[in-house]
Amino acid sequence: MQVTLDGFNSTGPDDEQQWVTWDLDGIKQYVIDLLDTSDTILIGRKLAEGYIPYWQDVITKPDDPMYEFATRIVGAKKVVFTKTLDKSIWDKTELAKGKLTDQVNKLKNQDGKDLIVYGGSSFVSSLIKHSLIDEFHFFVNPIAIGKGMSAFAELENWQQLKFVKSMTCDSGLIIVHYTKRPG
Repeated sequence: MQVTLDGFNSTGPDDEQQWVTWDLDGIKQYVIDLLDTSDTILIGRKLAEGYIPYWQDVITKPDDPMYEFATRIVGAKKVVFTKTLDKSIWDKTELAKGKLTDQVNKLKNQDGKDLIVYGGSSFVSSLIKHSLIDEFHFFVNPIAIGKGMSAFAELENWQQLKFVKSMTCDSGLIIVHYTKRPG
């Protein structure tokens, strides 16, 4: 998740992130490796509407610096959480329309690789609220914006995290990996 130094991950209802440091040299291999540990992408409907078509377009451009990442996104199974869509309009995409906790736990209990969440903000916030995320990978951008949306906005109880590792990029972007502490 892209975040600012002051803990915000977007500046509006459409997950605006004009402030993101796109340090492709620093994070490209990290995000590709992370995506390779998973076989299913969880995504909220609002983000899916722009996110999935964007990556479908990138795979038509082999010279794009994110082509390798795009092929993984497009090739992966995607589960879009929605209350409004009745059928999927994207390839390799299923809809999850039931209770969030039930749907995510059902996916967690299936055979296969890890699940990975790509957002949006309100969807991730709901997952965090229900303690459904086991690992966090924060891409901390070297900027403070003073206001915005936090993925932790719906958190009702503390969630203790355990530090795993960090990595600093030349741009000042810091990648921090945590796991959820049991209990």
